[in-house]
Amino acid sequence: MALIYEKKKYTYQDYCQLPKEVRAEILEGELVMSPSPFRKHQRISREIEFRLCQWVEKHHLGEVYDAPFDVVLSPHNIVQPDLLYISKERQELLTEANVQGAPDLIIEILSSKDKKRDTITKKAIYEKYGVKEYWVVDPDAEVVSVFILEGDVFKKREIYTRNQILKSAFLPGFSLMLEEIFKAVK
Repeated sequence: MALIYEKKKYTYQDYCQLPKEVRAEILEGELVMSPSPFRKHQRISREIEFRLCQWVEKHHLGEVYDAPFDVVLSPHNIVQPDLLYISKERQELLTEANVQGAPDLIIEILSSKDKKRDTITKKAIYEKYGVKEYWVVDPDAEVVSVFILEGDVFKKREIYTRNQILKSAFLPGFSLMLEEIFKAVK
């Protein structure tokens, strides 16, 4: 059975009415469907999540979640980032069903089919709602772009390549050897 959705400005209430098997987000009121990610994407996500979880748990800093886990930024902006981190100081954002507000760190892993969604549309939404640090992982180019919120604008902090060590501005002391992340997909 084909699912057909009308052209309108969608809300979180509409989103909750979608069938559970439908992978979608609402970006500025537009319902955006997403296919399941490819194997390369999943392997990179797993490698980053494993290392990030170890660090966060070891230092009792907060919680890390992977997709699908809804982040409700506004009634017209509901996203499912690949990975997200919420500091223990901001745990009030967490409910059993979702995150109510901007996580401290969001990580998106690009799909080769729709890079604009993460690099332009979602980046602007994350900036607008106050995500403190945003990483865009490009599996094809083997680079990670890191953006830091300064005031209310994302500034590109650095572009890390495969042979570099990524250092988080928001999580002091946390580093990620990108060669280990990208070798997981070879």
